[in-house]
Amino acid sequence: MSKLGAPPPRTFEHVAVLMGGLSAERSVSLRSGAAVAEALAGEGYRVTPVDVGRDVAARLDALRPDVCFNALHGRYGEDGCIQGILEMMQIPYTHSGVLSSALAMHKENAKTVMREAGVPVAEAKLVSRAVAAAAHAMPPPYVVKPVDEGSSVGVLIVHDGSNDWSQAILAGGPPDQIVMCERFIAGRELTCAVIGDFATDVIEIVPLKGLAFYDFEAKYAPGGSKHELPANILPDVYQLIRKYTLAAHASLGCRGVSRADFRFDDTAGGTGELICLELNTQPGMTGTSLVPELAGFAGWSFGQLARWIVEDASCSR
Repeated sequence: MSKLGAPPPRTFEHVAVLMGGLSAERSVSLRSGAAVAEALAGEGYRVTPVDVGRDVAARLDALRPDVCFNALHGRYGEDGCIQGILEMMQIPYTHSGVLSSALAMHKENAKTVMREAGVPVAEAKLVSRAVAAAAHAMPPPYVVKPVDEGSSVGVLIVHDGSNDWSQAILAGGPPDQIVMCERFIAGRELTCAVIGDFATDVIEIVPLKGLAFYDFEAKYAPGGSKHELPANILPDVYQLIRKYTLAAHASLGCRGVSRADFRFDDTAGGTGELICLELNTQPGMTGTSLVPELAGFAGWSFGQLARWIVEDASCSR
């Protein structure tokens, strides 16, 4: 694969790294933000970490940063909320804008747009958690997940013949919470990123420790998964993943960096299908995260990636 060119020179001086926040992914965001802050300081920026709360606008008004690096994950940081605040304050910020962030965060709406762009997605239904627990929304196996969370928060696989699936669904959150019931796709877990208009190579993620899928622990616990880069798949599948990743990024109007997750069913007697599960507009930047690994394979250090993301920042994204 081709390599990334040289990252741009430093033009901003003071970077506020937005981290923490109010979502279920707060702990991951704190780790992403800490890693980014350290990397940007190493690149010569003046860095102020900001643990985001409901007073974020007042804090940023007092700080007056040149730019904000958005290292938030989940609600309020990845769904267009913080992006709207930053646009109102006219502070340049990283990653995707208000509309694309909100669209990508809502899994069903994102599926609709990606499907129209020719990106294959799995069939799904939106129901309340109570309805999902009362009767199967679709024939098992299928996946139950919150429609607007990331990092595999609250994801449950309902298997054929399972006896405790109803109780497990109810235990996952409030009964009136809207969840997505999505057809389970067997096979390999694969991911690819976009940096600007560059599609990276493809990683295969193999969950370890007997984990059933690439869940929260597999993503963020040291040794939770093994990454194979480049993925050992057929060249035509490899290139299709890169093509679909670019198409998903463009169709949702994303900016900066994003990451698309796929399942490829090459199991014995399987369907052979390649399915895009979702697109993440705020990929993790922790020590076990995939985008820094993909950027490294393409020739950039963590610091160079962080610098590129900062220098790509703007208002009205």
